[in-house]
Amino acid sequence: MTANSATERIAIGNLDLEVIRKGRGRPLLVMHGFDNFRPDAPFIEALAQHRTVIAPSLPGFGASKRPDDVRTVADLVNVALAVLESIPDEKVSVMGCSFGGWIAAELAIKSPRRIDRLVLADPLGLRISPPQVPDVLDIFNTHPAKVRAAAWHDPAKWAPDHDEMEDPELVTIARNWESMNLYGWVKNCLFDPGLKRWLGHIKAPTLVLWGASDGIVTPALGEVYARAIPGARFELIPQAGHHPHIEQADAFVERAAAFLNR
Repeated sequence: MTANSATERIAIGNLDLEVIRKGRGRPLLVMHGFDNFRPDAPFIEALAQHRTVIAPSLPGFGASKRPDDVRTVADLVNVALAVLESIPDEKVSVMGCSFGGWIAAELAIKSPRRIDRLVLADPLGLRISPPQVPDVLDIFNTHPAKVRAAAWHDPAKWAPDHDEMEDPELVTIARNWESMNLYGWVKNCLFDPGLKRWLGHIKAPTLVLWGASDGIVTPALGEVYARAIPGARFELIPQAGHHPHIEQADAFVERAAAFLNR
C-alpha cells in the first residue's frame, strides 16, 4: 500500500482486520472508541498531515470479523499488541479515544519499550466512585436519548442521525454496538477495577485530553487518569463531550500534534 492509501486488510494471526492507513512520517497507532473510525473523518485527515495514521477496526467493529474466541478486553489488548508488533518502526506513538483509550493505556503498560508517546482522549477503564456515584455512565442500561445527551456537547449538531443513514452504515453501527455489549457489558461495565494499579508502569510521555462536557466519563476521572501516569499532562477541550476528536477536531489535533511532535 502507498503512504497515502486509506484502507487495507491485514492478517494478524488468524484475524483479518480492516485498517485505515493514511499520511506520511512516523507511525501513529490510533485505537477507536464505540465505533470504528471513518477514513474521511476530519481528525484522521488532519492527523495524517503530521504522522502515518494506522487505525485498525478491532474484531467485531467496522468490517473486521470477530472469531468466537475473541470475547474480552484482554483479547482486544492482545490484538492491539499484535498490530503494534507488525509495525516495523522501533518506536511508535499511540492514541486512543474512549473505549480505545482504555486499550491504548493497557498497550502502554504491556509494551513500554515500543511506545514513545501516548495520547488518551476521554478513555474508559477506570472507576473511582461507589456504584451510586455515576462517574462512568452505564450506557447499556440508560435510555438512548440520555446517552446521546451525555455523549455530546451539542448533540443536535454532532450526534449521528440514523434516519439519514444508508443500510450498510446502519449495519456497521449495529455490529459495533453488539461488540461493545460483548466486550464492555459482560464484566464490570466499561472499567477494570485493577487498572489504576498498573498505570504507574507507563513509561511514555502522556497527554490526557478530555471533553469538558463529557457526560459518559466525567472530567474528574480524567484528572485521576493523569495523576496515575507518571508525568502525564491533563487538558480540557471546551465545547466538547465524550468525542472531542469529532466535536472539536481542529483543537484536538492541534494539541495532540504539538505534543507528538516535540
